[in-house]
Amino acid sequence: MEWLRIVIDYGVIWLLALLSIIAVACAIERLLVYRKIRLSDFPEQKELELALTRKLHIIATIGSNAPYLGLLGTVLGIMLTFYTMGNEGFMDTGKIMVGLALALKATAVGLLVAIPSVALYNLLLRKAKELTMQWEIRYGRKGV
Repeated sequence: MEWLRIVIDYGVIWLLALLSIIAVACAIERLLVYRKIRLSDFPEQKELELALTRKLHIIATIGSNAPYLGLLGTVLGIMLTFYTMGNEGFMDTGKIMVGLALALKATAVGLLVAIPSVALYNLLLRKAKELTMQWEIRYGRKGV
């Protein structure tokens, strides 16, 4: 069952770290697009909305699923701890606590990925709505 500990420590946590990098990269890209966007380039409101909301779903998906990936790591870690306890029979409580602490590490990392991702998603969505409203005010027509 040593492989399971490696999967939890490296697999789940590195996957969460990768997802965090992807979410931040998408957010930075969107912010740069929002800075450079010219509302006059969009004859229709729906075209503007499509351009503004592109890739936001990636950030939202990461934000909503990161806690579940962390929870998966925690469940696997607790299973590993119970398996080890069952195999060894009597076990030192210190070993049990270390196993449970390592299991909870995955949940903590999942939350550390999810919270900023959701915050970035909400920030970007708000900025997209502001730009859409500015388009409506300037050009006075609404998309179909």
